[in-house]
Amino acid sequence: MTRWLDEDEQRTWRAFLAASQRIQEDLDRQLQRDSGMPHAYYAILVRLSESPERRMRMSELAAAANSSQSRLSHAVARLEERGWVRREPCPADRRVSWAALTDEGFAVLAAAAPGHVGAVRQSLFDRLSADQVEQLATICAAILREPGS
Repeated sequence: MTRWLDEDEQRTWRAFLAASQRIQEDLDRQLQRDSGMPHAYYAILVRLSESPERRMRMSELAAAANSSQSRLSHAVARLEERGWVRREPCPADRRVSWAALTDEGFAVLAAAAPGHVGAVRQSLFDRLSADQVEQLATICAAILREPGS
């Protein structure tokens, strides 16, 4: 039997969806305007920049970016065209390929980061109190926790 949302849950769910969408749109718009890239590309560059040797297996990058392998492959192809990422074969396993952040890609990321952080602050953190930020962190951790853990 379906457990329908009560009025408070429905209101909260819709507010969550609207707030999440607004933040994503704000971040995407800022990155497109200031850096000529969608937020998804920025997220890929960030993941690579934080990885050892600024590279990751494509499958690990897809998981980290919360993307399908085919969608990630398409994005990496676009990033390769811009010279920001290059694919490298894995010497130990020919079935595996790596995505590596180029120096040019790192420079683009470094130039984009201040504006992106400003947009994150403006869209999210500047609207919340310190207590609300702490509550949001707790809520997000609960949502991301695997069921039963």
